Amino acid sequence: MPEPIWTPDPEVAASAPITEFARLAEQCTDRSLADYDALLSWSVEDLDGFWRCLWDYFDIRAASGSDTVLASDEMPGARWFPGAKLNYVDQVFRDRPPDGVAIVEVDEAGRHNELSWAQLHNQVAALAATLRTKGVAAGERVVAYLPNGIEAVVAFLATASIGAIWSACGMDYAPTAALGRFGQLEPVVLVTADGYQNGGKTYDRGEAVAEIRAGLPSLRATIAAERIRAAAPPDSLAWSDATSGSAELTATPVPFDHPLWVLFSSGTTGLPKGIVHGHGGVLLEHLKAIALQSDIGPDDVFWWYTTPSWMMWNFQVAGLLTGATIVCYDGSPAYPETDAVWELAARLGVTVLGTSPAYLTACAKAGVRPGIDHDLGRLRTIGVTGSTLPAPSYHWVLDNVGRHVQLGSITGGTDVVTAFAGAAPNVPVWAGEVSAAYLGVALDSFDEDGHRVRGEVGELVVTKPMPSMPVMFWNDPDGSRYRDAYFDRFPGVWRHGDWVTITERGSLEMHGRSDATLNRNGIRMGSADIYEAVEQLPEITESMVIGIDEKDGGYWMPLFVTLSEGTELDDELTGRIKAAVRQHASPRHVPDEVIAAPGIPHTRTGKKLEVPVKRMLQGTVTDKTFDAGSVDAPELIDWYLEFGNRHRGD
Repeated sequence: MPEPIWTPDPEVAASAPITEFARLAEQCTDRSLADYDALLSWSVEDLDGFWRCLWDYFDIRAASGSDTVLASDEMPGARWFPGAKLNYVDQVFRDRPPDGVAIVEVDEAGRHNELSWAQLHNQVAALAATLRTKGVAAGERVVAYLPNGIEAVVAFLATASIGAIWSACGMDYAPTAALGRFGQLEPVVLVTADGYQNGGKTYDRGEAVAEIRAGLPSLRATIAAERIRAAAPPDSLAWSDATSGSAELTATPVPFDHPLWVLFSSGTTGLPKGIVHGHGGVLLEHLKAIALQSDIGPDDVFWWYTTPSWMMWNFQVAGLLTGATIVCYDGSPAYPETDAVWELAARLGVTVLGTSPAYLTACAKAGVRPGIDHDLGRLRTIGVTGSTLPAPSYHWVLDNVGRHVQLGSITGGTDVVTAFAGAAPNVPVWAGEVSAAYLGVALDSFDEDGHRVRGEVGELVVTKPMPSMPVMFWNDPDGSRYRDAYFDRFPGVWRHGDWVTITERGSLEMHGRSDATLNRNGIRMGSADIYEAVEQLPEITESMVIGIDEKDGGYWMPLFVTLSEGTELDDELTGRIKAAVRQHASPRHVPDEVIAAPGIPHTRTGKKLEVPVKRMLQGTVTDKTFDAGSVDAPELIDWYLEFGNRHRGD
């Protein structure tokens, strides 16, 4: 059994909220819950007891409670806390110190704004009153086209407080991509800004905002913030006016499953799916994930590098539920230097930092030494998600950031707006592994026949409901799209679409998306194993492998690589790439061909577009059916389409 690279400090673990919760939970059951494994087992075997105990532990403020926790455990269709009425926003503002800092906002140009809890409360109350004067009622939609700043957080909380439904896109989204989302919702108010910053550049988004407004005939009002001193949209209400004045904040009680927000899938082909989550389910799940799993509380400064387009923005906002200070950053993580995130984390005294595997890899290749070059004495946890985190990155953090820092890799999704598995303050960390299933998550691994497997690759599944599973999909009246998305393979069991190995320790090894499965000679393989091998090479900045069944019965597995500056893909480098894959993974993982590409396309939340590129190479996706606005580098699409045409001889 491998040794953990990080183990919990017994004193810290003993004083963590998760340990306090376990002591309370022991009063709800006759079982000993002395360690995480025992607590996890109870939490999934007794869903009613666990979620009731969680409700009591956090003393949920509700206009009315419920005698029943789970009225139906069917999936889909589980019904949680029927009859309960509450509002997410009530939990945000309870017992907060008026002068304490709720939000810190920074950007590349040096902007540094702080909003106290009292100021946040007042702005949310004023904006909620403004929305009401525009006739916004519970159930109507307010959408935002904004950078990651104070405005997005205030607008979300104001929207939620009146029972209206929130949805957002970052301003890097093209107008067509934003309309592909917002147009489905028929929103009544648009909250926007004049532009944003990234990579040392300022982007005026006036034309984009005009196009979005023209495509949303349902709008009754536009509220616009000034961030880059560009012209405001005509006939819009200034943000400063919309959030000024005195108003009382009254959060409207809504049913437990009343829609809180609509998050959208990546939407690389066809219209993106609108995933609807409810007030109560998100509230309970995020309190658990933030306070218990992530150990974030009132003394913390919590920053996850994200945008309003990505579910991790929603996850970071949940830091407010526990009284933490959250950081909103508008800019690139690597500007003006690769270590920009570390410099900012040190300057702000960040205690819990969230980033991506790609950023950690880039720092390692650039020779960045965060723990030496910056004072990261307050930093105790680094969260990582977005793709599989390779084992060398764990060791790099240990050696270059600090041995005291817990590296908490998490795996989850927009679908549940949380993690299925991740870290906890009383669970060790093993290199290359996600530490444990989250409490209340009946996580399992199935083979293709639906049999439970351990120690080998299987489908990540969840066999019992979670409160934050979608209430519904937008514009899916009969629920067929929802059922097809998660329950088509194993009826009554949530199939998430990830390959996973659950170890004997209960930790997880992630192998990439199962819908991008490599299946050579009947052997299923995960792409993550190849990436871990290839992207360790200094000449390779990123890679993407695709497996394609060909018409003649053959199987073609090309590996696309982007090269570091000044590097050429010659026979010697190709040989080393294949040798690294053979040594790290297996001979069957070795690609048939290694191809230098101008870049690897991703969704705007950082996921490699393995499935869409596979379809491009097969000729089943064209530029007319592909939503280029959902891609971080749309110019790459033509390159892959043309490559596919050449390969097929079209």
